[in-house]
Amino acid sequence: MQISAALLDAATVAVRDCMGTRPGERVLVVTDEPLRTIGYALRQAAVALGHEVVLVEITPRRTNGEEPPPEVAALMRQMDVVLCPTSKSLTHTDARRAASAAGTRVATLPGVTEDVMVRCMNADYHRIAARTHRLCDLMATTARIRVTAPGGTDIVMPIEGRTPWASSGLFREPGQSGNLPTGEAYLAPLEGGSQGVVVVDGSMAGIGLLDTPIRITVEDGYATTIEGGAEAARLVALLEPHGRDGRTVAEFGIGTNDKATIIGVILEDEKVMGTIHIAFGDNKSMGGSVRVASHLDGLVRSPTVWFDDRLVMDAGRLLID
Repeated sequence: MQISAALLDAATVAVRDCMGTRPGERVLVVTDEPLRTIGYALRQAAVALGHEVVLVEITPRRTNGEEPPPEVAALMRQMDVVLCPTSKSLTHTDARRAASAAGTRVATLPGVTEDVMVRCMNADYHRIAARTHRLCDLMATTARIRVTAPGGTDIVMPIEGRTPWASSGLFREPGQSGNLPTGEAYLAPLEGGSQGVVVVDGSMAGIGLLDTPIRITVEDGYATTIEGGAEAARLVALLEPHGRDGRTVAEFGIGTNDKATIIGVILEDEKVMGTIHIAFGDNKSMGGSVRVASHLDGLVRSPTVWFDDRLVMDAGRLLID
């Protein structure tokens, strides 16, 4: 398999710098056929760094959040570091949660492309980490978040008591996990409390870049009405198999990666600095109570964001260091 020098360099940054692998650590790469090249690049990088490496290729999952085979889940718990470049996300799975609880450091790379790897893995992750942790510190003392945007978004989400999570790109301590490439501060709003309208006008997980914005009415923590043409109909079809739980307001996140751009791959899009995303479905990974095999993020451009009465983003401009 031909792996470009640029991709191998990006994979080396992921293994060596982001995961902070140490001598003697065992690395597992879980991939599938669509992302096989990325999987083999990560394997090659880890081997070159002197690690014992196991690579497992699974059948592509049908949805984001569908569990990997139980044999793979068991293997994940036994390794020091796990990297998951897969076409559907393994982030919000019991397998990932159990591995993290066992002390494994896990990076998920759902839908990642070579272009995304090469561009975004060259970001300054120490600066991203500082920015992300600053936002998390602010969210930890916030009772509610309000977001408005030119596209029509106006939503209030209660978050008091919820733990913010920093996907900083540096997963070097036992049990830490997140996406790569990354850069976001996020949490699970309280179930049953979010009210308002979300107009997704950037990209939508499972759909990509949008030609027509998707207008989602949120009542008592659930998406009740979804409008906006063909792409809205596609979102309804994606949510339909998962019932009411699939419509839960599951996540609020702010992108903190200044190298990321909106390209239609949600892994990168939701990390773009100057955007926010709101996801529907599973929030168990974030300390919530909803477990469902679906987690779909929608990106909002140029948002204005308040943490209680504090303005933290103005029309897409982050107002913190």
